[in-house]
Amino acid sequence: MMEARALREAFGDEILELGKGNRDIYVVDADVGKSCKTLEFAKACPGQHVNVGIAEQNACGMAAGLATTGKVPFISTYAVFGSMRMVEQIRQEICYPRLNVKIACSHGGLTPANDGASHQSIEDMGILRTLPNMTVIMGADYNATRKLIREAADYYGPVYLRFTRDPIPSVYDEDVQLTIGKANQLKDGTDVSIIANGDTVCIAKQAAEVLESRGYSVRLLDMHTIKPLDVEAVKDCLELTGKIVTVEDHNIINGLGSAVCEVAAELGKGIVKRIGVQDQFGQSAPYEELLKINGITVEDIVATCEALCR
Repeated sequence: MMEARALREAFGDEILELGKGNRDIYVVDADVGKSCKTLEFAKACPGQHVNVGIAEQNACGMAAGLATTGKVPFISTYAVFGSMRMVEQIRQEICYPRLNVKIACSHGGLTPANDGASHQSIEDMGILRTLPNMTVIMGADYNATRKLIREAADYYGPVYLRFTRDPIPSVYDEDVQLTIGKANQLKDGTDVSIIANGDTVCIAKQAAEVLESRGYSVRLLDMHTIKPLDVEAVKDCLELTGKIVTVEDHNIINGLGSAVCEVAAELGKGIVKRIGVQDQFGQSAPYEELLKINGITVEDIVATCEALCR
């Protein structure tokens, strides 16, 4: 298993390999190449790289235009800008015509940490999952993220890919196989289900191990794609355990937890508890401290699961 690595590094490494192998792969930068790890791509594939400057809405229009000519553009910026600043252009210019544009965003969730609330994107996946034709993805670690980026490059249509600024512990080996729209089951169990995505999968995995050491049978899913959600996987959790705890580095409103609750409500079965950002802005603090403030810890997950199992 590899050491902890930031998910933005996975983007930098994978987009470089994709660009070298396919001249239709483009990167449209919003002048944050150093932070988003696209400088090596720009050097190796200069004819496939466009830097529009600090003009994210223009990046969206540029990418849409490239897609109409058969190119596969990846817009590269921070998650706060790639979701909220660009949302009108994403809706009108990419999702409505269903163009083959990928929006690859670093600094997702609380991982910008000391950069403060202005750069901590806690709403992005929720906003973009409401747009028709949009696919929303966040990998659990470096290896998963590389595989999902490659999958996204081959997947026709708008895709939002979210990465972390900070290093995330490894969950998967290099040979992991993941499919867009299909949850990956890490553990099978009958007492309680934990469904996590992105940087919280490693935390949920640790919590599941603690619960197992206490005699609980835990079903653990990595829901790397929250749209299209793997509805059947959620239904299986509700049928087999009847109890689900969702874990996410995102506002508990309209993110993974809300998506899972929608399935439970329509099925009319089971109970769902949501662990995530508690509908509050972040602040300048270490990443681990921000997780603790919002109750996104191994201890909180364990306590929530144990309360459901009593």
